[in-house]
Amino acid sequence: MATRSTLSDLTPYFIFLLLSATLGPLLFGYHLAELNAPSEVITCAADSINPSTLARLKSALSSHLSTSTATAASSSNLPQCIPMDATQLGVVTSFFTLGGLIGALAAGPLTAKVGRVRTMLPGALLATVGPVFEAASPSIAVLALGRFVSGLGADLAPPGHKGLFGSFTQVMVNVGILITQALGLVWSRGQMWRVILGVGGAIGAVQAGAFMAAGMESPRYLAEKGKVGDAKKVLRRIRGKSADIDEEIRSYGVDTVDDDEPSEEERLLSSDTPSDPGMSRTHSNDSPKKPLTFLAIFKHPDTRPAVLAITTVMLAQQLTGINSIIMYGVRLLSTLLAANSALLNVAVSALNVLITASAAPLVDKLGRKTCLLLSIAGMGINSILLAIGIMRSIPALSAIAVVLFVASFGLGLGPVPFILASELVDANAVGAVQSWALAVNWVATFVVAQFFPMLNEAMGKGQVYFVFAAMAGLFGALVMWWVPESKGKTVDEVWGRGKGGTVD
Repeated sequence: MATRSTLSDLTPYFIFLLLSATLGPLLFGYHLAELNAPSEVITCAADSINPSTLARLKSALSSHLSTSTATAASSSNLPQCIPMDATQLGVVTSFFTLGGLIGALAAGPLTAKVGRVRTMLPGALLATVGPVFEAASPSIAVLALGRFVSGLGADLAPPGHKGLFGSFTQVMVNVGILITQALGLVWSRGQMWRVILGVGGAIGAVQAGAFMAAGMESPRYLAEKGKVGDAKKVLRRIRGKSADIDEEIRSYGVDTVDDDEPSEEERLLSSDTPSDPGMSRTHSNDSPKKPLTFLAIFKHPDTRPAVLAITTVMLAQQLTGINSIIMYGVRLLSTLLAANSALLNVAVSALNVLITASAAPLVDKLGRKTCLLLSIAGMGINSILLAIGIMRSIPALSAIAVVLFVASFGLGLGPVPFILASELVDANAVGAVQSWALAVNWVATFVVAQFFPMLNEAMGKGQVYFVFAAMAGLFGALVMWWVPESKGKTVDEVWGRGKGGTVD
């Protein structure tokens, strides 16, 4: 099937859909890191992070906005800050992941019932409302509620495909992190933290407006509901009037059964088939089979090893500690680097965007398993260096370790796990496996968000990174044993079975 592979082939309407859909991942990254820079200001531990090198920039950018915000807060009797200890901060931070877990579990059935776009619109509306509660919160409870609602609206569909659009999704997550870190650098003082939290609502409102303007459902959903004519109209608008859409329509099971993968454009609107056309080689060439249920993937002997492997890499992605830096990096390093801890986090976030954008070719060249092992090894080594740097108060070592820690993550553990979620199983099991993978990922993110502040305080500054180093060692061994290489292989070749072993 001919597929669109160059930017010159993209229609303006497709670009509009792409940007609209990827605002969801951007918001995910934004909310994930939004409490990082201003955490000490929010919790009344400091009046400002006040980086002296940026004092003039701050004054120029925010003096008027600060006055307006302070006046509004005063008139509404909002407190300047909300006193919280490490445990309470962990609870507030982790409530976003609880909302995300519930939203992720509900998204699958809701999408099947009403369609992908009609599911994304309520998510965008929740992403608009949640930050309003956050920005106007007078207490811990309201702030946690806002984080929970924002999590419900977080639209982070598993990026189970690669190529331009799969990479763009992960890049947008990191762009969201970078934006909130940059705003935190400038506005982490006084009442300005409320503006940082409120910006997420503005982004959610833009996304909601874009979805309402789109005014259409995914072509796959329409075809499955018997509205083939409408599905063709949507595809022509996305791909262009001169595009041949017959193969794509047949791939939905309309008129004739066809085993071709859907286009990149259709996958932007539909989560049913997350692999991109370039990955069709990884699945069997049999006729489409009935999708497996959530429970079936644990029962069938052909999918159990894949579930074990994917669970391993999902846990490794989070339990090696990446979100300890994304969520708490400024607070963690503030005693060592003072004001420069916020500046370092901005630099690290920018580096993460660049590495993620350039990692896809490396993953294809070296292989998934190799990149995972290199990534885990790098994170483990730099966890030890970071622990030593913090414990012995060595700012330079701590800063270098943080940079290399995040860079190591971007080379493997960042992009690879969700790729494997679609490469280790047949097409009829992808949906259920990715739902499981996303649930595991959210739970592991919750564990880090909730317990890192408490462990860091209880064990002594920095020593928790020895735990992350040990986790890296454990997961490195498990990846060696349980995770096969899938580069350039069909599912049957990955698991060394005959074609007859595919799951029915």
